[in-house]
Amino acid sequence: MNNTISYTLPARFKQIVAKFGARPSLSLVDEKPYTYTELNQRIEALIRLLEDLGLQSGDKVAILSTNMPNWGIAYFAITFMGAVAVPLLPDFTVSEIENIINHSETKAIFVSEKLATKLDQLKANTTIRQIRIEDFTVAKTDNELPVYQLNLKPSNLYDIQEDDLAAIIYTSGTTGNPKGVMLSHKNISITAEQALSVRPVNENDRYLSILPLSHTYENSLGFVMPMLCGSSVYYLGKQPTPSVLLPALLEVKPTMIFAVPLIIEKIYRNRILPAFTKKWTVRQLYKVSFIRKILNRIAGKKLMETFGGKLEFFGIGGAKLDRKVEQFLIEANFPYSIGYGLTETAPLLAGMKTYAFRLQSTGPAIAGVEMKINHPDRKTGEGEIGARGANVMKGYYKEPLLTAEVITPDGWFKTGDLGAFDQDGYLHIRGRLKNIIIGASGENIYPEEIESVINEFPDVLESLVVHQKGRLVALVHLNMEELQAKYSELIEKGSQQAEQKMNEVLKELQNYINENVNKFSQVQLVTIQPEPFEKTATQKIKRFLYN
Repeated sequence: MNNTISYTLPARFKQIVAKFGARPSLSLVDEKPYTYTELNQRIEALIRLLEDLGLQSGDKVAILSTNMPNWGIAYFAITFMGAVAVPLLPDFTVSEIENIINHSETKAIFVSEKLATKLDQLKANTTIRQIRIEDFTVAKTDNELPVYQLNLKPSNLYDIQEDDLAAIIYTSGTTGNPKGVMLSHKNISITAEQALSVRPVNENDRYLSILPLSHTYENSLGFVMPMLCGSSVYYLGKQPTPSVLLPALLEVKPTMIFAVPLIIEKIYRNRILPAFTKKWTVRQLYKVSFIRKILNRIAGKKLMETFGGKLEFFGIGGAKLDRKVEQFLIEANFPYSIGYGLTETAPLLAGMKTYAFRLQSTGPAIAGVEMKINHPDRKTGEGEIGARGANVMKGYYKEPLLTAEVITPDGWFKTGDLGAFDQDGYLHIRGRLKNIIIGASGENIYPEEIESVINEFPDVLESLVVHQKGRLVALVHLNMEELQAKYSELIEKGSQQAEQKMNEVLKELQNYINENVNKFSQVQLVTIQPEPFEKTATQKIKRFLYN
C-alpha cells in the first residue's frame, strides 16, 4: 500500500479500485463476482440511498445479517459516508439486539430476510429505518420511500479523517449496559496493512469466508484486508456444514482461509484420527514417532486436497488451538498460522508466519505493534500482556471510566490475558486473567491448560474446568455416538452395566488428567456435560454460564 494515502477506508479502497477495477472482488460461491469497479458503483448507489433516507455522518447504522457480498457493500457504504457501522452477530438474542440498538442510538439497520423476525419482536425503537440487505429495499412506511438505483451517486462529498469513528463492535449485548468497542478508520485500515507482515496478500489471492463478518476477526482480516489488497472473497451463503463447505473448497480453491480452532480440531478428530486408530496394527504403528510423522505427512497432503489444493495460508485465531492438533499440523506440513488479538485491538497483535512453527505460540508482535509483559513473575516471566499501537481502540462507547481502566495515559492497552515471551520474542498465552483459579495454597491454576489435556483424551469433544466448593471439577462433553458404538454389547445387556462402564470411562479420564497436570491442577470430579457448551462467535465457551 502507498503510505501517502490516508489511513481511512474510503481513501484506501479508492486506490484499489483505480488499480484493480476489472479484478473480481466479492461473490457468493456459485455466482459471478462483482469487479472492483462494479463493487464501487454499488457502494456509491447505497450511499445515495442512505442520504435520501436522511442519514448523515456520525449516525449509527446496524447490520444484522449472515455473510454475503451485500454485507460488505453495506459496511463500506456506511463507513465511506462517515456514518458508524454497528455489526450485530446473527445469533444475538432479541433482547441483546434491543440493548445494542438502544445503547448505540442506531438510526437504521440492514437486516437479512431470515433475521427480520427478530426486529419484529423489539419492544422499542421500531421507528428505526429497516433496509432489506438482499436487495436494499426499504421497509414500508406511510411516506414515499427512496429506491436503491445503481445509476445514482452520492449527493455529498465526505472528508473522512483517520481518527473518525468507523465501527462500534459489541462482543455481547446481554446486560442493559453492553460494552461497545469504538474502532476508528485508522484502527481498522492500519491493522489490515500491518497484518501483511505475517503473510503478504495480493490480487491473486482467493479467500473463502466462513466466520461471521460481524466479528472483528473476520471483518478486519477476512474482509477489509483482502479488499484493500485487490483480492477476491467468496461467501458460502449457508452455514459452513461439511456438505456445504467441502464442495465450496473444491470450487473456489482458496489460497487463504481464516478459521477458529474448533473447525480444524473437528476435521482432525472426525476425519484424520479415526484413520489411524480404527485398526490395531495402524494404531500401534502410529505410536512410533518416525512412523507417525510419515503418516501425518501423507494425511497432510490429503488434507490439502480437501481444501482445494491451492491453500497457502490457514489462519487460526479466536481461541487456543489444541496441542495435539497443532502437533499434527506441524508434522503434516500444513500451512497454518496462529494469531492473537482482541476486538479492542482491531484485532491482530501477534502472528506466526506459515512454516515458522513454534508449538503453542502465537508468534511475535506484528509490524507496528509494541507488546510487553506487565509485572512479570520472576521465575516464569508470566504476567498480563500489554499492547500499544495505532490499532488500539478509541475506547468503549459511552464508558470513559471503563476505558481508563484498560488504556493507560501513555497508550498501553491491558489485554487481560496472561502470557510470556520466549528468548526469540514469540508470545505464549497462558489464559485469561479473570479465568485463573486460586488454589488452596495461593497457587495459580490455569483451567485452559487442564482443558487442553482433557481434550486429548479419546471420546472427549470439549471440556470446561470450574471451581466448585473448593474443588476442581471437569465438565466434559463426550462423543456419545462413538461410545455407544464401542460399548453396544454392554448397552444391550442393560442400563446398569452401561452405567458402570460409563463410570469406568470417567474414572479413567480423571486418572489420565491427574497424571498429566501438576499437583495443584488435579481435578477432584469429572461430570458429563450432556449438551455442547454454549459458545461465542469465535467458538469460545461462554464460561460465565457454567461457573
